[in-house]
Amino acid sequence: MTWRDRCLMVIALWNSMVFLTYGLDKRKAIQNRWRIPEKVLLLESWLLGGFGALLGGHLFHHKVRKWYFQATWWMSSLLLAGILFLILRWIP
Repeated sequence: MTWRDRCLMVIALWNSMVFLTYGLDKRKAIQNRWRIPEKVLLLESWLLGGFGALLGGHLFHHKVRKWYFQATWWMSSLLLAGILFLILRWIP
């Protein structure tokens, strides 16, 4: 397994975890239980979880009305796209 494969696998796993975190928080919101803090959800997005957060937010219809979540999702997704480009371009 090459370094590129490892990097891509870690990013895919992380985005899957972020996606599941949004789903879990939405479920807790529906059940009126303890919630995951917004700063945790936003931080996960910035830590290369933009795709998972964007997909989770829209699929679970969670936090979509808050402009700062929308902005974070899109900006972190663009950041992640740039990182993926660099990984695919420069790491053998």
